[in-house]
Amino acid sequence: MGKEKPNPDTFAARTPRSIFEALDQYVIGQDRAKRTLSIAAYNHFKRIRRQLETAGPTLDREGDLTEDPKASAAPIRKSNVLLIGPSGCGKTHLARHLARILNVPLSVVDATEYTEAGYYGKDVEVMLGELLYASDMDVDMAQRGIVFMDEIDKIARRNHGARTGAGSRDIGGEGVQQSLLKLLEGTTVFVPYNITQHWSKHDFVQMDTTNVLFICAGTFTDMQRGSFARKSGFKDPGAEEGGNAPAAERVSVEDLLQYGMIAELVGRLPVMVEMSELTESDLVRVMTEPPDALLKEYAELLGMDGIGLELTEGALHEIAHFARRKKLGARALRGIFEDVMHDYMFEAPELAGRRIVIGESEVQKKLG
Repeated sequence: MGKEKPNPDTFAARTPRSIFEALDQYVIGQDRAKRTLSIAAYNHFKRIRRQLETAGPTLDREGDLTEDPKASAAPIRKSNVLLIGPSGCGKTHLARHLARILNVPLSVVDATEYTEAGYYGKDVEVMLGELLYASDMDVDMAQRGIVFMDEIDKIARRNHGARTGAGSRDIGGEGVQQSLLKLLEGTTVFVPYNITQHWSKHDFVQMDTTNVLFICAGTFTDMQRGSFARKSGFKDPGAEEGGNAPAAERVSVEDLLQYGMIAELVGRLPVMVEMSELTESDLVRVMTEPPDALLKEYAELLGMDGIGLELTEGALHEIAHFARRKKLGARALRGIFEDVMHDYMFEAPELAGRRIVIGESEVQKKLG
């Protein structure tokens, strides 16, 4: 079954606080990022609501054209988002749950798949084709969806001093950045119906990207911070509420330009959020609190065999500590859980009726 058609009442139902609270159930930490995305989504749908409510020019009794009062109000521009943070801090997780909360189609794409038009690889219009596919081929819904573009830092300009020309073309880097400009700003493009044969220009549909919200994300791990002259490091939130770093220490536009992002692209991503590396306590919460937490998942799996599962507080902190050493954030947790639970999962059918309690010493032994 497809998603519901958009209407003004649906878009008015969500507030920034309600969006934040819904995200907070699934995403641990990163309060600033959750608040920023909530505001951006709310303002984005206020734009759409105004467009749906605006009647446009009409004829009065005398036959003269009249404008709806809302049509002459100040325009509300789109606020695309750039998320900057280390691997495993929750960038893609945020986008997936935001789309679910807002009940809009979502396309998750990798910026490294695309090339400049005319070269072998995907044209940037294909990401809209994937959004169209995610909306059950409903163009109206797709035009109000979300495109999450990961690895945006991987299309940075390879040669900062290069000039446009056949001998110095950066077809997978700067060329892609330039191709994205109109999409991010809002334009009408020809989108392929068949994304598996996107090079065929026969079957296509026109889509307007004016109301498509683009959320771009990247690690930018080797970025040089301007005045600090050091490599980018995503610090722990520590005592700072929500992981907010002082403004002077955040990634600046100048840092992005120096990294190899073109000014035109950065200008079309006005909302920029730097996400923090998850702390040990954050990782423990990731394992235990969300509805889709790993501990709940494994307890459910073993429960199907009639086995109870409990991990002590020390065991959870030991797993989180080991994950921090891997520098992969929350992504490291599943692999560690697989190592810790390996023997129990193998013997599960033979352990029916037992209760398994895993302590800190057992985790240390299994992880070496």
